[in-house]
Amino acid sequence: MLWQTFFYSVLLLSLLFRCTGDESLPEVTDSQEAPMDKREREALYSAIQGFVGDSWNGSALYPDPCGWTPIQGVSCDIYNDLWYVTGLSLGLVYDNSLACSSSLQIRPELFELKHLRSLSFFNCFISPMVIAKMGWINFASNLESLEFRSNPGLIGKFPDTIGNLTKLKSLVVLGNRFDGELPASICNLKSLKQLVFAGNSFAGMIPNCFSGLQDLLILDLSRNSFSGTLPSSVGDLVSLLKLDLSNNLIEGKLPQELELLKNLTLLDLRKNRIYGGLSNNIEKIQSLTELVLSNNPMGEEDMMETKWEKMKNLVVLDLSKMGLRGEIPSGLTNLKSLRFLGLNNNNLTGYVPSKKLEALPCLGALYMDGNNLTGELSFSRKFYEKMGRRFKASKNPNLCQPFEMVISESHKHVLPLGVKPCT
Repeated sequence: MLWQTFFYSVLLLSLLFRCTGDESLPEVTDSQEAPMDKREREALYSAIQGFVGDSWNGSALYPDPCGWTPIQGVSCDIYNDLWYVTGLSLGLVYDNSLACSSSLQIRPELFELKHLRSLSFFNCFISPMVIAKMGWINFASNLESLEFRSNPGLIGKFPDTIGNLTKLKSLVVLGNRFDGELPASICNLKSLKQLVFAGNSFAGMIPNCFSGLQDLLILDLSRNSFSGTLPSSVGDLVSLLKLDLSNNLIEGKLPQELELLKNLTLLDLRKNRIYGGLSNNIEKIQSLTELVLSNNPMGEEDMMETKWEKMKNLVVLDLSKMGLRGEIPSGLTNLKSLRFLGLNNNNLTGYVPSKKLEALPCLGALYMDGNNLTGELSFSRKFYEKMGRRFKASKNPNLCQPFEMVISESHKHVLPLGVKPCT
């Protein structure tokens, strides 16, 4: 029996030695707290301190950040029976969120949080700062969502190394001051469903590299200074639901490949320099519910040759300020789902198909002011009452209102402003 006792004692000592002597194993917090890797906890404290200031004492305020003393903006999950940080949101998203310091710094410890799936910065970078390229590769295995929102201090080029984060499903870079060209490396992010670079100062041509992003649902590059033509590879975004390229300097004709976007519901190209390619193209995207093309020099050919009646799902159609000529196309009066129709500030001529437009069951806003339309408006009082100030027909010198409606006391308060009586 003595030899068995001696054997088990030696075995126990060897196990204890292995458990205490192997420094490669994660160190765990005290047993009274949630089981969290100590190095993970210290990296979290240091990373947050870099953003909110040295006076922030994480270990005193939040001794158990994944347990009974949670930090606003920090979320955790368990891997191999230990807590790790999976989500980090910095900036005043909520009243009790962690506010960033004006002298913040991105510490290397941030990139030690290798289990992060979501990382967000909201109104955090106020003083000018350029985001370094280094460190981002550490997030390649897990990060699925990365957001920079409303950070006026973020300047310089967007780091192309973020193109290595191939697990990303959402990349939102909204309302910052990044400039330069958009890195083509973003097209390596083949798992993306949402790609937003709106409201920055990006310039140059949009990279023609979208062929691999077949799961992308939302592409928003609006409110920048992108120039050149719309790349043909946009047609490879076969899952795309929303495409917003408004408020840029994009020019030339719309690529024929645009017609391949059979699932597109929103196309917003307003305030660019696009001058053609609408007809025999846009009408093939019959899934569209919102089409906004205002402030582009399209011309009458695209307007008149487009078979609008095929686009039966349109709810919003804005063709204002496009230099359009000719009559109002009859196909527009067949759009039974239409709620908003903007035709204002063009050079449209001819008569207004009042009765057909009034018959559209959902129409709630109609703007045709600033044209050269002629003849008599024959909308009913009921139509004017429904539309209110959402109907405008002024600044059409040869357009008039029936005289009997103008002199009628019961009609005066509902008639559109700026339309003269017929004589």
